[in-house]
Amino acid sequence: MAMTLRLTDADEKILAELAEKDGVSRQEATVRAIRDVAARRGHQQLVSELSTKGRARYADLLDRLGQ
Repeated sequence: MAMTLRLTDADEKILAELAEKDGVSRQEATVRAIRDVAARRGHQQLVSELSTKGRARYADLLDRLGQ
């Protein structure tokens, strides 16, 4: 799917620098950035869910350790 991306001058400069540092096109740098954010958010969600489960599972132990 084709898409037009409108960037501020500052964002365009950041994107160009990112692409240059990675040795890729600006389009590839944009795709990588999108995928990176999506992966980090997915990871953060997983960590949050596992933390919630762990706190529930070990609530008694954590309470005793806190005393």
